[in-house]
Amino acid sequence: MAKSVKTTGKKRTKKRTSKTAEVKSKKAFRSYKEAISYLYARTNYEKETIMRYNVTTFNLDRMEKLLSLMGKPHKKIATVHIAGTKGKGSTATMLAKMLEANNYNVGLYTSPHVVHLHERIMVNSKMISDREMLGLLNRIYAPVEKMSKTEAPTFFEIMTALAFMHFADAKTDIAIIETGLGGRLDSTNVIQPEVVGITSLSIDHQHQLGKTLDSIAKEKAGVFKKGIPIITVQQDPAAMQVLKAQAAAVKAPLCITGKDIDFSYRFETSRDTGPHMRVCLATPTSKFEHLRVPLHGKHQAINCGLALAILDKLKSGGYEIDNEKAIEGLGKVWLAGRMEMICDDPRIMIDGAHNAASIKALIHAIGQNIPYDSMVIIFGCNNDKDAAGMLDKLQYGADKVIFTRSSSAKAMSPEELAEIYNEICGKMYQTATSLGEALRLARSAVNKEDLICITGSFYLISEARMRFENNLPANIQRSMATATV
Repeated sequence: MAKSVKTTGKKRTKKRTSKTAEVKSKKAFRSYKEAISYLYARTNYEKETIMRYNVTTFNLDRMEKLLSLMGKPHKKIATVHIAGTKGKGSTATMLAKMLEANNYNVGLYTSPHVVHLHERIMVNSKMISDREMLGLLNRIYAPVEKMSKTEAPTFFEIMTALAFMHFADAKTDIAIIETGLGGRLDSTNVIQPEVVGITSLSIDHQHQLGKTLDSIAKEKAGVFKKGIPIITVQQDPAAMQVLKAQAAAVKAPLCITGKDIDFSYRFETSRDTGPHMRVCLATPTSKFEHLRVPLHGKHQAINCGLALAILDKLKSGGYEIDNEKAIEGLGKVWLAGRMEMICDDPRIMIDGAHNAASIKALIHAIGQNIPYDSMVIIFGCNNDKDAAGMLDKLQYGADKVIFTRSSSAKAMSPEELAEIYNEICGKMYQTATSLGEALRLARSAVNKEDLICITGSFYLISEARMRFENNLPANIQRSMATATV
């Protein structure tokens, strides 16, 4: 591990001249648009209506071969691996910001994106540029074409390889890597991280990962590596039993915030700062007291505690961390699509909650943090989600629901969602064929003191955010404009 802010403490791999060296090729793409079109033409399981989760569709051998042809960039960077069901992106971003504030050169790989593809690959909070993406796609084209003769790499595999290449090029001191789906067979599971973080586990992607928490936990625990420390939050007993068993099997130390690590959180409100969560975390090497969580909700306090615990684990392993600088970095955290207000008149909020547990957390967080007279929820979700579970939680916060569908090929029809909702609670609802129609219906039903919340799918909130881009603060618009796709 790093002993200073100048180096990761790991030897840089020298250029190889063997058959595993990065394949050289002439420029395959003359323009960024041409290169991105090629990328989007690859098999993309994020958009597949039917997806089988097995070693054929998700194949680490294929990922390893692609990376080998590119000179094994994942071996040239230090990493932290974040898996789980809820809060991976939030935890990864909070950790990245704290490391960045300590003058580390920090890579961040997350998915999915809310508006722009380039949100997935960042160095020091800056999205990869069009020029950088074009250069990487030109470099990876020949290996992808070579492999495609027998077994073509997927969109996510290529994106993951691009991230590793970009981080190696940028000579990152450490990169925070979020898993895509599951863990065991995920394309990111080729790294040998410094620390593994496991966020809250709940039912999601049950057609691929299993219908019980223990089966889901088993897939997530597939990222555990021999001897690599693991930090997790308090989990359902069935899930925790699996995590502990798998950690023991690979002889990896497992610590739990709120149990093995002294951690607590509380909600408070004040005239100056309004409603927010505060956390405390103490270890033999770090003490954080009454830190304000930059994101709303109890779930974000738990994510913040996990990020702090991972930071401390890096500190105890040799990374030079100044806690005051870390706190300063934490205060700068902002995330698109997490209880984000995209319009003030009427008040419209978007949130990427897309399973029952996250909808429950959203409803609770809105109740604590956002004053309103009445709330209209515009809801749409994909057919591979637990729609009934989400709608059951939705009824406790929504005064009215408008069901619509996103542009995703997997989107459930508004009528099907309405039928399930009617069976669950029989409360007021309407259906809309598009987000635009849903917004017109919602606007006609609210006044200045009411709230419109759009949730259920990242596809849906992405559409909403693009509609209201001109309403966003200028600095956010500028950052988004650097990577339009």
